[in-house]
Amino acid sequence: MSVSARLAELGIELPPVAAPVAAYVPAVVHDGLVYTSGQLPFVDGALPTTGKLGAEVTAEDAKTYARTCALNALAAAADAAGGVDRIAGVLRLGGFVASVPEFSGQPGVINGASEVLGEIFGDAGRHARAAVGVPVLPLDSPVEVEVTFILA
Repeated sequence: MSVSARLAELGIELPPVAAPVAAYVPAVVHDGLVYTSGQLPFVDGALPTTGKLGAEVTAEDAKTYARTCALNALAAAADAAGGVDRIAGVLRLGGFVASVPEFSGQPGVINGASEVLGEIFGDAGRHARAAVGVPVLPLDSPVEVEVTFILA
């Protein structure tokens, strides 16, 4: 099944590629891979919330934002690769969670990104991963995700 058919089956519509907030491009194709820049959970060009996990943002909400970040990353990768059906799978995912020092649930938050990529790509969506807690992210976003995709 093609990636576009799988997205349709899941009822997922990829968002428009988010405009960069600084001096970079959303994704770069190199040697059979697509590297995405860090993607924030933009919805219609805006962050749904700001703040830190363990303070203003709940882990459950942040998991949803991580899912959005992953879909934004897939949209950026598809745009750079010439279409979503040129993406064959996921190699690595890096997730960053803005959190208070006492919060230690970063892996559960980033599961939001990993799980949606698994739903879309099946076994080809299994990936290496890092889930890191940080004091602050760009625009005070609660999460940021970067993904390395494999080209078909």
